[in-house]
Amino acid sequence: MTATIDDYVSGVLSGNRAWLGRAITLVESRNKHHQERAEEMLLKLLPHAGKSQRIGISGVPGAGKSTFIEAFGCDLTRAGHKVAVLAVDPSSSRSGGSILGDKTRMANLSADENAFIRPSPSSCTLGGVTRSTRETIVVCEAAGFDVILVETVGTGQSETMVSDMTDFFLVLMVPGAGDELQGIKKGILELADMIAVNKCDGANDMRAKDAAREYRRALHILTPASPTWSPPVVICSGLRNIGLDALWTHIVDHKTRMSATGEFQERRRQQQLGWMWAMVDDRLMSALRSHPAVVRDLPAVERAVTEGTLTPTLAVKHLLGAFGL
Repeated sequence: MTATIDDYVSGVLSGNRAWLGRAITLVESRNKHHQERAEEMLLKLLPHAGKSQRIGISGVPGAGKSTFIEAFGCDLTRAGHKVAVLAVDPSSSRSGGSILGDKTRMANLSADENAFIRPSPSSCTLGGVTRSTRETIVVCEAAGFDVILVETVGTGQSETMVSDMTDFFLVLMVPGAGDELQGIKKGILELADMIAVNKCDGANDMRAKDAAREYRRALHILTPASPTWSPPVVICSGLRNIGLDALWTHIVDHKTRMSATGEFQERRRQQQLGWMWAMVDDRLMSALRSHPAVVRDLPAVERAVTEGTLTPTLAVKHLLGAFGL
């Protein structure tokens, strides 16, 4: 028997994990019928969403994001929060598959009754997030989770989209990796609400402090994104649970300050607009690829481009013409 939209809505609102998982699967589906059902469900869930603290977590590969998130998430649940982790795994550009191993790497947090971990393949989506991350945030908020952690792919080049759907953008770095400033792109530095140098435990303590000084100097010469907030640079250890309380204090302080000036509310409004345009892009691309005339002409056009008998510019013109533009 097919579940009704009301079944999904009531299941999510009750905090039932099985229904929560089914609802997220529905919004991730590429099936047109599923997408229509997901839209109807999201419309009913939206009034119950928006009350969480949304935190994007990015960083260079090897920065220890999963270890950090597990320790940080467990601290938050012990403090009475309900934490949802949306962990995006890189998809293979060849097979489209992904490992989806975050639950294995976060064994303690995945067993916590006040936490929910959803690993999702990025499906080769740019921006370090899946195309349905925004919808998944809404579903988790409606289910009662008041802290949403979005762990991005960690490629270091195209992750800035996460800042458009979260309230706080945390960038994790590691000490002693050579030229510290080469490990992070200027664009991400400019978007960061805080930089945390992870793995400050043991012999890494002094190197972490040195790295933090380098990042503070780098941030000093950049224009802050907000006149209200100067991004702090902290050191921490997810492995040893060092500095995580201070880190959370900064996040709470950020929300307090930004809410007082109205910047927090404006950021949320801009997130809604960003969601709208992202959906426009997604739907247009889907419609283009599935258009009968485009499907008919695409093999020949691709062959001509690879053989060098047609320029990519003219190929685009041909395909858009077949689409009706």
